[in-house]
Amino acid sequence: MTEAIGRSRALWNRDAVDLRSDEMLAQVLDRGEVAAWRDLYRMARADRELRARIHRVVLTVPVALPHFWLAALASLGQAVDFSAPVPDYYEATAV
Repeated sequence: MTEAIGRSRALWNRDAVDLRSDEMLAQVLDRGEVAAWRDLYRMARADRELRARIHRVVLTVPVALPHFWLAALASLGQAVDFSAPVPDYYEATAV
């Protein structure tokens, strides 16, 4: 685990960080700071399974910037369908 992800405000309600949890991964994708996102990107660069999980989460969980994450995944070589529907963040949240 990286320091930036470990101290991310996105995980304020967690005692320990475990990115094997899709729920925690979604929290970082949605509410993480740029430093945490950079570290997540670096981790995903070397981890095909993590890239696949990020892809699945972005397509099924409302996150604020789904197309940002799809573009990041595409830049890492992940096959991405940019026309695939993503959950509507503003319809699914109180924002």
